[in-house]
Amino acid sequence: MHSTPHHLPAAVGLPIAVGAGTAIPVQSRINGALGQRLDDSLAAALISFGTGLVVMIAVSLLFPRGRAGLAQLVPAVRERRFPPLYLAAGAIGAFFVFSQSLTISILGVALFTIAAVMGQTLSGLAVDRSGMGPGGRKAITPIRVIGVVLTIAAVAWAVSPRLEGTGTTAALILPLLLPVAAGILMSFQQAMNGTAAVHYGTPITATLVNFIAGSTVLLAAWLVKIIAVGAGESLPGEWWYYVGGPMGCIFIGVSALLVRTLGVLLTGLGMVGGQLLGSLALDLLVPAAGTVVAFATVGGPVLALGAILLTTLPWRRPASP
Repeated sequence: MHSTPHHLPAAVGLPIAVGAGTAIPVQSRINGALGQRLDDSLAAALISFGTGLVVMIAVSLLFPRGRAGLAQLVPAVRERRFPPLYLAAGAIGAFFVFSQSLTISILGVALFTIAAVMGQTLSGLAVDRSGMGPGGRKAITPIRVIGVVLTIAAVAWAVSPRLEGTGTTAALILPLLLPVAAGILMSFQQAMNGTAAVHYGTPITATLVNFIAGSTVLLAAWLVKIIAVGAGESLPGEWWYYVGGPMGCIFIGVSALLVRTLGVLLTGLGMVGGQLLGSLALDLLVPAAGTVVAFATVGGPVLALGAILLTTLPWRRPASP
């Protein structure tokens, strides 16, 4: 029998989601820089997933919950406690990291963030409505729709000072499709990992399987690329290029833990709020070239947090006579 993780109240779960979300812009900055340094976006994504895999193997072997989850891995798959396709959820994470490495140098973090958030929040509504996640089916209420719209508006407002000079709209359409698609798929990944975590008894094992699948896909793609066009530049010596993977462990593991209680949409919105706060912290503490900190840069995260809180409010239809 698998153990069932405890439910977390929204008052506890939401701050955790926001905290985990702050790692996403840092990871985006690191993976984008690594892709440019190597002149190889696939290699950068593979390094990110490979370092994350090493971390998760260590965590799974060193901690009792990790070892207990490993003991449930084969029985859960053999007994089909969840659809076998859920084992491939890591391929979605691999696609998201690859899109970071490939498009951030073209779009910038600002446009990448808008595109990914738009895809993730809209698909979060649909995934919750389908009941695919471990928290069961959640209705599409007016409050949740308003929360999604306000969150997208908050992200657009927050990054608006950085959108000037990003190129013509026509030139950006194709690069924008990657983060939009990655954002749409992220909600499905959260639901798949969350459901698997329930049956393993811990999000540690779900995160480990996620990194195994993603690393396998990226390694195969990179080997094909090496055969076709050769390798990129040599590996950089600076240590910070290699911390993107461990940061991915944080938000993948946390999302697998939280979707059972908060649902896919609210978990995603909480991480979006953290993403905006993390981006603001980066702009203030480690500004990139062309960084602009304006009123909108601060107001956007505040509006996003308000939208997230609004989405948690219950919506009760009046009783029929």
